Amino acid sequence: MRRYESTVIIDPDISAENRIPLLEKIKDLIPQKNGFLVKLDEWGNQKLAYEIMKKTRGYYIRLDYCGTGLLVSEMERFFRIDDRVFKFMTILLDKNADIDKIKEDMAKAAEAALLAQTGKPEDSSAPSKESEPEGTNTEKESNEKE
Repeated sequence: MRRYESTVIIDPDISAENRIPLLEKIKDLIPQKNGFLVKLDEWGNQKLAYEIMKKTRGYYIRLDYCGTGLLVSEMERFFRIDDRVFKFMTILLDKNADIDKIKEDMAKAAEAALLAQTGKPEDSSAPSKESEPEGTNTEKESNEKE
């Protein structure tokens, strides 16, 4: 399976309520063609380098996914026939993507994000500072005394 990245520019005048079904349709296409969605980034409204359909701004979306050429051709067909899509571009990131490794990396990233957000590790079996015996010094404390 290969890993691809598609950048899509859609009409910025579409309301959020009308944008959600478009994103859902794109998300649904990937599993239908035996693909795997790694990440969907919504970059939001950005200034275009040049005018497209008399518009100077566009709503940018980046899709990172794994699949076959059949999936890419189906997604690009959908982008071509949908009037809400201004432009799109798909590039090949990796010819031999390992989905298990990608899922593992995604789990690690989610765990790191949770740790950064809460400040506490998800695994409660890790020793905390409160559980240390009173007579022991941590490395930081011993460096401060020197």
